Amino acid sequence: MQHPWSTTIRVAIDLEAMGIGGKSGLFQAGPHPWAVENFAAAAKYPSGQVTAQDLFASGAITSATDFQVYKEVAGLSGLDFAYTDKSAVYHTKNDKLDLLKPGSLQHLGENMLAFLLQAASSTSLPKGNAMEKEGKTVHETAVYFDILGTYMVLYRQGFANMLHNSVIVQSLLIWTASLVMGGYPAAVSLALTCLSAILMLVFSVSFAVVIAFILPQISSSPVPYVANPWLAVGLFAAPAFLGALTGQHLGYIILKAYLANMFSKRMQLSPIVQADLIKLEAERWLFKAGFLQWLILLALGNFYKIGSTFIALFWLVPPAFAYGFLEATLTPVRFPRPLKLATLLLGLAVPVLVSAGNFIRLANVIVAIVVRFDRNPGGTPEWLGNVILAVFIAVVLCLTLVYLLSYVHLSGAKRPIAIASCVLFVLSLILVLSGTVPPFSEDTARAVNVVHVVDASGKFGGKQEPSSFIALYSTTPGKLTKEVEQIKEGFVCGRDNVVDFVTLSMEYGCLTYDGTEGGWSQSDVPTIHVESEGFGIMDTKGNDNGRITKVSIDMKGSVRWSLAIDAEEIEDFTFKEGSEELVPRDEKSGMDGWHIIQFSGGKNAVSKFDLDLYWAKNSTESYHNANRKEKQRPLLKLRTDFDRLTPKTERVLSKLPAWCSLFGKSTSPQTLSFLNSLPVNF
Repeated sequence: MQHPWSTTIRVAIDLEAMGIGGKSGLFQAGPHPWAVENFAAAAKYPSGQVTAQDLFASGAITSATDFQVYKEVAGLSGLDFAYTDKSAVYHTKNDKLDLLKPGSLQHLGENMLAFLLQAASSTSLPKGNAMEKEGKTVHETAVYFDILGTYMVLYRQGFANMLHNSVIVQSLLIWTASLVMGGYPAAVSLALTCLSAILMLVFSVSFAVVIAFILPQISSSPVPYVANPWLAVGLFAAPAFLGALTGQHLGYIILKAYLANMFSKRMQLSPIVQADLIKLEAERWLFKAGFLQWLILLALGNFYKIGSTFIALFWLVPPAFAYGFLEATLTPVRFPRPLKLATLLLGLAVPVLVSAGNFIRLANVIVAIVVRFDRNPGGTPEWLGNVILAVFIAVVLCLTLVYLLSYVHLSGAKRPIAIASCVLFVLSLILVLSGTVPPFSEDTARAVNVVHVVDASGKFGGKQEPSSFIALYSTTPGKLTKEVEQIKEGFVCGRDNVVDFVTLSMEYGCLTYDGTEGGWSQSDVPTIHVESEGFGIMDTKGNDNGRITKVSIDMKGSVRWSLAIDAEEIEDFTFKEGSEELVPRDEKSGMDGWHIIQFSGGKNAVSKFDLDLYWAKNSTESYHNANRKEKQRPLLKLRTDFDRLTPKTERVLSKLPAWCSLFGKSTSPQTLSFLNSLPVNF
């Protein structure tokens, strides 16, 4: 915002990659809808879903993109695109330009060229800050989704609200009229239908989650499906489908029991005819359960103005229309008839076309994220990634198969379908346990880090030598037993080998101290020196600054480093390079109790800095307390990185299994890292 050109920029376009190849899809747009409206109108092969935007906004996806800086800091509107195919290779050795298919680049290029040509000739570019003014959104957001990558549907949130409200009101009127005409029996049948949908969801999620918990205990890897995502169909979708069928079957039995009691009181029919009518009536109520569950989701999504609510709209309206068009006419004696196959085909064609790709892409992204799921290696339960994937699959199956499963009860196919689901699950499990299908491959590798660590933390003011060791850890859940067996080199694994890398903490990993003396020198170890300590220092306005500590830090030539400042003890600070103030004094917010500064510069970047620490008032008071207990956590934590291989690191990397790949992000240490710290009671 300080640059003179900043006022001339109207729109920001970010071309991201969270994988290799496929379509470059739009996954964030706005807040001004101008850019996405022009993209939808101009792009030759538009690809984008507002669902991804909703996931980012909800915090379910914790990653950040460059677009968010322009949007949140500069207040610019724009578009954010990304490749998402093969997301499991993100930030690994296979995440490179050589593996990007020409067709993917062509797709992105043709779309962007068409958009830029249209944008350049536009006379209505958005002006000013498109974010928020006085707490209110200035511009309507847009709802957008593509149809098979050939056409993009787009409309503003205002129109979406009007459309959704119209459908909700009409649906409520139809349900009210139906219940008034049907009376008490219809109301009870509706309640039992809701029970059926709940049982379906509960059993489906339960069956899938049980497998998610068991899998890490019996498999060589907690996530055996990473290299072959289709395994998730057998491992999670099959149990989830079986659970959904079981839950709906129980609901079907309860509903039939009530309908039998109702029919016996109201009609005198032969037992055979009555039994058939009860089955037909139960089938219809189970089909209508889908209307009710999607109506509830539509109402909730509309209330919270969620863009993805269009999915609920498509899963409600076409099936309801097909049912009303083909099934609503009853015989003269008002007896139910079997549901027509045409009702199912006509009702599900549009929703499947619109949303199937969405669900498949999301499942693939979840599988891929599992590779880098453990941000603090060993700090996340091994089963958690499985549970997230299992719950997602189970919920999607219950929501989308509610119409289809209602046909199963009268078709006589329940037993064959249940057996087929069990066979699919058992076969998938055999493939995993036998090792026939490995969890990782050279193309889709496990993300690991090999770091030569020189730890001088805790040595402040002393003459102790820093400890030197090689740390091996993985952001992919699971033990490193097989990897260490192949590498050897004296590694010992466990949860007591905790290493604090400032931006992350290795809660589980493997360490070796053998032969780690070479490749570094004492002159590489960064230093933290307390220059002065003061109390009651007045600023230019006559305000008492309280306790201030001046610290000098020498990174010893490192141009990539991370510094953490204890936010519980330090309420503010300034960070300087010579006379230039890089981080001014102002109100700062910590993250997990720390102020974190990350720096990455070029070859000639400055490596000496001055830090002024302004202590919190309660810390100043506790400083004078002679009985104060020594704090375990330090006041400052520092990590400096070098992209340099020591002899031991090079040897370990040469023995790294083919199914492993070094993982690197802005928060990850490089192959040689130095740690230092400053205690609170220096």
